[in-house]
Order: sequence, then structure tokens, then C-alpha cells
Amino acid sequence: MMPLLMATWLLVAPPSTGSDAWRESLRDQPTAPLDARVDGSKVTTLAAPPVPERLTPPPPVIRRIASDASLVPVSAPCFDAARGAIDRGLAFLRASQGAEGGWMEGKATQGSEAAKASNAASVAVTGLVIRAFAQAGRTELNEAAVRRGVERVIRQTGADGAFDPDPSGGLGTYVASCAVLGLAALDHPDRAEVMQRMVAWLRTAQWDQPEGIRPEHDWFGGAGYGKHGRPDLSNTQMVLEALHESGAGADDAAVQRALAFVARCQNRRDAHAPAWANAGDGDGGFVYTVANGGESFASEAAGEGRHGEKLPPGTRSLRSYGSMTYAGYKSLLFAGLARDDPRVQAALAWAAGHWTLAENPGLGQQGLFYYRMAMSRAMLAGGVDRLRDAGGVDHDWRCELIQAIVAEQRPDGSWVNAQDRWMEGEPDLVTAYALLALEEAIKPSRRLE
Repeated sequence: MMPLLMATWLLVAPPSTGSDAWRESLRDQPTAPLDARVDGSKVTTLAAPPVPERLTPPPPVIRRIASDASLVPVSAPCFDAARGAIDRGLAFLRASQGAEGGWMEGKATQGSEAAKASNAASVAVTGLVIRAFAQAGRTELNEAAVRRGVERVIRQTGADGAFDPDPSGGLGTYVASCAVLGLAALDHPDRAEVMQRMVAWLRTAQWDQPEGIRPEHDWFGGAGYGKHGRPDLSNTQMVLEALHESGAGADDAAVQRALAFVARCQNRRDAHAPAWANAGDGDGGFVYTVANGGESFASEAAGEGRHGEKLPPGTRSLRSYGSMTYAGYKSLLFAGLARDDPRVQAALAWAAGHWTLAENPGLGQQGLFYYRMAMSRAMLAGGVDRLRDAGGVDHDWRCELIQAIVAEQRPDGSWVNAQDRWMEGEPDLVTAYALLALEEAIKPSRRLE
């Protein structure tokens, strides 16, 4: 059964009118040899990515939460509950801010494929916290904590000069993306130059022709940890979000290269799909990465191996899971695919068929708050007000999300995941995730007549 959709928008972006440079970027062959950091024996060659016939204006950027419930398709009690939880969460973050102006200061962490642990994760978390404050109307102009946080992000990355998000190289793409998301939410012209410097760095982090990557390679258009780590959907969707928030249109060449990578991470059978997708059930969900033959944490959780290598010979496929499916769904929209595109519809059908807020489908409690944040962002981007699950039950995702998150808020205003994989044992990060999910749920989205 297809999901029930009800779409409402505050504004509509103008049609894409750029040049055809983005089309050429999907056809051009590299002039440089394959980068020495790439193990060519692991890279698979696929059918050339399809070139979209037309691009649809991506969802509008909405910078602030609604001032009252009348601007959001949600009940007044749910709206008030979200606002109250946001206020309590921001109060916690004011109290937990570090001596240097950041959050989660001094704590090293390591990405899934990062070469080594990095202290730069604090800069990324600080960017997300800035975004949470700014979307609630608390910016540098009226919030000292935000001003100190912005100063630390700029100081730690050298963003006022030679931008370097992570000198260790471990988390650079993640850090740069989160920094852009934070600064973009401030919506202040004084930060535009610094933000564009970060965006320029992100463009160099994409794997494409300058690194000897051909459009037919499974790395093409993706981004990974560090400046050139093995690409994955998690990092690539963060880059796409940063590009979207900074004003890049669907006809931006970097956006379309990213779309090529994102689309290949979808569990959908067609002539352009990798072998693992054509061997599977074509459920429309997304996996962690198509690169190096494909990987999925859900396959690993199911005992099939992250690469599906434990399945019987000739049956290798990969399992879709929740957080990556919502990440993939919104990325397709940001890259200019229409809501009635079969790929977009297939992703939303998977989401409807696996509807839950109690877990990250396919991974249980792992990455639960990241999942909820991705879900909230995706539903708003898709203009979805209600979603009909596989049993025919309609869900008001906003109110259900708000109720689930508010119920888990701790007395001090924070949130934490008992399953601490991917840093979800850190209250600063998880509180930022929870606040961002709540804020997406109460952004103004009713059409103004």
C-alpha cells in the first residue's frame, strides 16, 4: 500500500534555470589517474548514472520554528509540549557549554571509517547546537552561548583564513557540514563569507573526476570521513544538506554528482543498480554505502556481515535500514527529484512500511536519535503531514515524534541513548539531535493564503 501524503508549503522555490554544466559533470571522464588513496581493486564499475530529464525545485529552507500552532499542522497541546521541551533542552545546553565555548569539548571520537580518533567532533557538535539555538530564535544577537560557540567554531577550524575542519583528517567532512548547518541557521550576512569558505572545502571533499574517479565508479559523487575517506551515505547526505542550506540549487554540479551516489545506495532493482540491489527484494530503502561493493550496518546486525559476505554464494544482498532511508529520501528531494519520481516514492513506501519511533528500523536502539532527526527532516522536506503504515493506520508523525521525544527527556533537560554507539551516549550530541528533530516538527509549513 502506498503511503498517504498531505503536502503543505510556506513558499515555493523558483524553477531551476542554470546551465548544463551539471549534465556534463555526469558524463565527463577524468583526466587524472586514480588517486593513490583509493584501492582500485575494491572499486566496482556500474552502469553510467542516469541524467535527470528535468529538475524540480528542492524544498524551501525554513530557518525558524513557528511562533504558534496555527502555522503548523499539529495540535496545540503537541506544539506546546515541543516548545517546552526545546526550552528545557536549550537550558541544559547553556549549562553544559565548555570553557572554550564549545560542546563535548576534549572528547575524541572516531568515525566508522576514519583512520584515527579526532577531537574535532566537538566542533561538529557545536555546529549542531548552534543550529538548535538559532532555529529557536536564539542567535549571536541575543544569546551569549551562541556567540561563544560561533567564535570557537571559527577559531578551531581557521575559518577566517585557511579553513581546515580537522587537521587530523579523521572527521573533516562531518565537521565542515555541521559547521555550515550551524552558521546557515544564523541567517546573518556577517557569516556568509566564512560559511562559503566552508562550502568550498566541502566541494573538494567529493570523490569525482579530479581524483581519477569515473562516473561509472561506485565512489563517484560521494563523500566520506576526512577530506577523502571512503564515501558513505551518512556523510554525503550531510554535504547535500549543507549545500542546500547554503543556497546551492538542484542544478549545481556537485549536487548532481552527489545524487548519482545517493541513488546507487537505494535498494531498488533497475538497469543502473549495483548487483547487490538487483539480487535483493528491491524494497526501496537505503543502505550505508554503495562504495567498494556496498555495505550495510543492518546486514551486520542481522548476522549477514556488513558486506553481506556471510550469505550463501550467489545470493548476496544488503539490508535497508531506517536512518539511511530517511537520509536518502530527503537527499533525493534536495537534489531535484520530484515527489512522484519512482525512487522518491519507493523510499517513502519503505518508510511507511517500517513506521516506528521506538527504534531505528534494522538497527534497534543503535543510532535512535540520529534516526529521529533524519526522519523529522525528511518528512518536512517531503511535505508529508500524515503517513499511512502497512496496516492502513494513519500517523500524525509530528505529534507522535513530539510525544516520543518529550517522554524521554531527562529532568535536567537533556537526552541520552543507553545504546551509546555513534556517540549517542553523549548528552550534548543527543540533546542536539532531539532538539533538531523537535524543531523540524514545528517549523511553519502551512500554506499562506
